[in-house]
Amino acid sequence: MNPLLPNFNRRHFLAAAGASSLAWLTPLGTALARAAEKDRAPAKSVVVLWMGGGPSQLETFDPKPGTDIAAGTKAINTSVKGVQLAAGLEQLAEQMQHVALVRSLWSKEGDHERGTYALKTGYRPDATVAHPSLGAIVCHDLPNKNVDIPRHVSIMPNEWPARGGVLGAQFDAFKVHDPKDGVPDVTPHVSPERFEQRLEDLKVVEEAFARGRGKRVEATGHKDTMDRARKMMSSDQLKAFDVSREPGAVRKEYGDTPFGRGCLAARRLIELGVRCVEVTLAGWDSHANNHDITTRLKGELDPAFAALIRDLANRGTLKDTVVLCVGEFGRTPQLNALGGRDHWPHNFTAALAGGGIKGGTVVGESDPAGGKEPKDKHPAANLHATVLKALGIDWEKTFRSPIGRTFARSEGTPIDAILS
Repeated sequence: MNPLLPNFNRRHFLAAAGASSLAWLTPLGTALARAAEKDRAPAKSVVVLWMGGGPSQLETFDPKPGTDIAAGTKAINTSVKGVQLAAGLEQLAEQMQHVALVRSLWSKEGDHERGTYALKTGYRPDATVAHPSLGAIVCHDLPNKNVDIPRHVSIMPNEWPARGGVLGAQFDAFKVHDPKDGVPDVTPHVSPERFEQRLEDLKVVEEAFARGRGKRVEATGHKDTMDRARKMMSSDQLKAFDVSREPGAVRKEYGDTPFGRGCLAARRLIELGVRCVEVTLAGWDSHANNHDITTRLKGELDPAFAALIRDLANRGTLKDTVVLCVGEFGRTPQLNALGGRDHWPHNFTAALAGGGIKGGTVVGESDPAGGKEPKDKHPAANLHATVLKALGIDWEKTFRSPIGRTFARSEGTPIDAILS
């Protein structure tokens, strides 16, 4: 913290100046507050809202009302003057002061699996190395020994969940589905006494197997995995997954949908100390009937995304949490013969909010005529570098793979225009 302002931020300083009619101190206050904000504590966790299938930027975060490529899609004003979202995101529009948009993302991957890899890891697929996902890096670099449950969670994952890559399977996302169905495989199907006896029997077998195989057995990490599983099964922290413990009014705000419940569970989990929660809303692959598909999915996305931001802000934890909403690519500016939009990695949009993110800002501009070259373009890797910087993680620091290959946590450059 800046010694000149040990307990002040910019808002407090200006409020004090105004209260005492010291308006002439405003420039000084702004300068000192900005210096203090440089010492702002970094965010602690990240929530990734994964739009599986690749959402149309034109029907979500980058509308082009009145143009041919809009194909009739309307735009709505937001709480930030001059920034519009597509119709159907009215609740999110009210929270735009917290949200930054990067409207000039691009990738070289137009295939679902490869695009997912690129956006979740920040790297193009490479047969010689398995790059860790964003969440795996966050969990690796920001350990939390006070959490008994997995610190990397994926709710309703698709076929390509976030992985630990070269960091190891212990950093893979723990997969659960609709929170209303509970956490699978954590309740023994026998009495506690019989369960303990089975563990004792297993211990005898494992000790016999380990004789003469010490290093090989240790390398598997089996014992550590078993210990962590047992600790998790008996932990009260599992209650964080149970959204039924929330007041009915809160659950209603998020929406009575699997995605809404997933976002509410994400809020509960990160407040517990979980470092990364990924919540998937699948189905955006709109090769036909694009407008109908996106309208339906926005009906789930809008209340949940808006409620997550509003809830975190009201609880004072938005400053500690980066929220990232993105898919593997965007959709073509032109509709096809089936009224759909096809894969378009050339420019699409990500929305970010929370700790370290400068809300109400927009970076980049896509071509209103539907061209492939946006202004101020940013590769997917820049998105990762930005989030890592917001979390206080050195994005340029290298990992070493099991075969000795080194690579940076991100090969991108932070988008400083959206960072506080």
